[in-house]
Amino acid sequence: MDPPRDAEAEPEAGASPAVRGRNPIPQFLFISFMLFLLTNHNGDEFLARHQYQDALRNLTYQLSNYTAWMNGSDSSFAAPDQDPTVPPLLQSFEIRGGLLDPLASSYFSNTTGTFHGDAKFYNVTPPALNNTAHEWSPLAENYMAAANMSSILLKTGSWNWTASDKVALSLIEKRPSFANASVNVALIHIVASSNGRFLQGKIELTDENTAEDLRLEFEGIHFISNGTMYALAEPLGRQVDLRFLPAIVPEAFRNETAQIVEPELASRIDKLKNLIDAGVIEQESSSEEVPKTSCPFSLYVVLDAVKVPERLLREYEEETQHPAGIWTIAPPQLSVSGLLMSKECGILYEFHKTEGVGLRSLFRKLTTYAGTTAVAYLAMLILLSRQMQRSRTPSGISRISFWTFLVQSTVDSLSFAGHTVFALVADGKPSLSLIAPAFLACVLFANESQFAMLIQQFQVPEDGPSRVPAPTATNPVPPPDGPPAEAAAPPTAAAAANAEPTSIPPPAVQAPTLPAPAAQVAALPPQPSFLAFFIQHLRSDPQMRLWLVLFVFLTLMVHTILSATLSIIFVAISYSFFWLPQIVRSARRGRGSGLSKEYLLGTTACRLYIALYFLLCPKNVLEIEPRPWSYFLGAFVCLQVAVVILQDTALGPTFFLPRRYAAVKTYDYHPVMPLPDLESPDQSLGDCAICMDAIYVDPSLRRRPTSLDDKSDRDKTSVKGTGKRKTRGGILNAVQMGVGSATVRKNYSLAPCHHLFHTDCLEKWLAIKNICPQCRRPLPPL
Repeated sequence: MDPPRDAEAEPEAGASPAVRGRNPIPQFLFISFMLFLLTNHNGDEFLARHQYQDALRNLTYQLSNYTAWMNGSDSSFAAPDQDPTVPPLLQSFEIRGGLLDPLASSYFSNTTGTFHGDAKFYNVTPPALNNTAHEWSPLAENYMAAANMSSILLKTGSWNWTASDKVALSLIEKRPSFANASVNVALIHIVASSNGRFLQGKIELTDENTAEDLRLEFEGIHFISNGTMYALAEPLGRQVDLRFLPAIVPEAFRNETAQIVEPELASRIDKLKNLIDAGVIEQESSSEEVPKTSCPFSLYVVLDAVKVPERLLREYEEETQHPAGIWTIAPPQLSVSGLLMSKECGILYEFHKTEGVGLRSLFRKLTTYAGTTAVAYLAMLILLSRQMQRSRTPSGISRISFWTFLVQSTVDSLSFAGHTVFALVADGKPSLSLIAPAFLACVLFANESQFAMLIQQFQVPEDGPSRVPAPTATNPVPPPDGPPAEAAAPPTAAAAANAEPTSIPPPAVQAPTLPAPAAQVAALPPQPSFLAFFIQHLRSDPQMRLWLVLFVFLTLMVHTILSATLSIIFVAISYSFFWLPQIVRSARRGRGSGLSKEYLLGTTACRLYIALYFLLCPKNVLEIEPRPWSYFLGAFVCLQVAVVILQDTALGPTFFLPRRYAAVKTYDYHPVMPLPDLESPDQSLGDCAICMDAIYVDPSLRRRPTSLDDKSDRDKTSVKGTGKRKTRGGILNAVQMGVGSATVRKNYSLAPCHHLFHTDCLEKWLAIKNICPQCRRPLPPL
């Protein structure tokens, strides 16, 4: 009898209760940890907030002293006077501006844009000037008269100044935003109607040996009337003190510059206050890179005058910034010349006729590039979809090279990553236009990767060796203790006569498995390590190899797009192997590629357009210098396309190979087979393994008895006793004696596994699967 439920529920004496209350300590610790993460202010955000507050205090202190100095009150700040040795040095390098005839020539009023050109380095330290004989050497000696060599060696840093022969400038002109109501209204009117414009930007010096860049941030002022610019430059990580800007401008523009600096400092203070109050703290990425130099620089730039009346140039600039659809002049060339000098380090860089592109013109060029590239990618996507539709059958897929589409997918992945990064960097409306080619490149990459995986799945069993199970021995293994002679003795004749006929041998009696001794268990081979298992799995699983290759390629994309040199090398290698794997596969298998001409020509034209735009166009959007070897790259790709097309024509897949290498061993589905007997009522070779119908011989080629055949039969009868057979009629009709004509061969197909099919049935079957419908073994292409 079962015990009552209450008795079962009661625990025994001394035993712990069956149900315990949940311990609240883990829950409390988890909630405390989450609250700690949510309310923790000791991280990067807290440090960034402190940095913002420190910057706000410093700017407020600088503005108060600067305002007191301008008003003539007591202040701890005093702007020094202009160095009298600088103007003669600028004159010697022809860095001087002047007033122009507005009816004949003019200067650009807005220089926002990018400039690229050559730079020339001069060492103006006192020891170096003693060994030079330039016309400006005495002026440079006066400029460096108070230089301290120990301080120069300390500030120069690790940058190779002599190897920097390229300069790039990025300029942004703006007016100070007067968000603070406390700013004097009269000062706002003075600044708004001033001849000067505040500017800021970056300078990049490029080392041609290592392809590294040295970036300097500068802030200054642009005087529109005479086309001159004066700026202070500092390496990254060091702030420019705008209060010293009036000390580098000519005396005539000193007060005007001072009046522009004050509202700029006030606007920065207002911006910091608004960010701190709104809680928008931008955490700067902490760079562990050691500063390459600590040299401060002064930048002196003059605009090159354009031979266009001032009225027409202002009309062009207004239409560029605010398009209204009016007809203007052709875009004139924007160029600058200047000097980059550092008295503290004895460095001087000279650059002349450095051509630039305005920001609005750059945006238009960028939008045009994005539109044409999007059209190219859309065309490639349409061509790919049409080609995939044609090659969906196993027979079509077996012709295509897997590596051709894998290489194209990697190139498109790089293009997608590059356009995405470019869209993030190009802040503003151009970033929206770059989304189109980035999206289409991503879609094309996904389709090509999917198609490459499909090709790999179909071709792995076809290209791999056929694994036919070998016949196993059926001799039973004698037991360990039994006599081997008796166990292996053949049956007697009487036993064989009394045995029932059967086509299936009786199953062998297996001895019961005994537990292995301890010594044998210890002798078992050790389990393979994880690395050995991974390598073995990688060698045996083709899909894992494919995913590993894609993972490595996509991982390298991140590092490739950050380096222009690596990107160019990757594009050159990838474009060299677009159609080369397809040529090799067609030559090895002795069959055409199956790729349509519209896909080959269209895809090649679109890809060469995108690549050669950056490699040959001297004024591309990325400012990449032309590469002369790009012509050879384009010619090599076109040569590959020509070879692929010729392989599909009457020349054959191996037309370019020597004769001894041109013979390709392919399986013949139409071997010569003997005709059925003349007296057989069913003139067929057998039944088709797919439709189960008889495979009949062509009626026109069936043998019919003739007088010659009768004579042949008489000849056969006359020599029957000798064991010889004369076939005179067969010799005269040797083609009809076997299934050897082209017409008959097309009627049947014999697979490598010796299964017979109708040719039409097998072609329809291979359009769906490339395995035998009976034994499921892989079949070669028909």
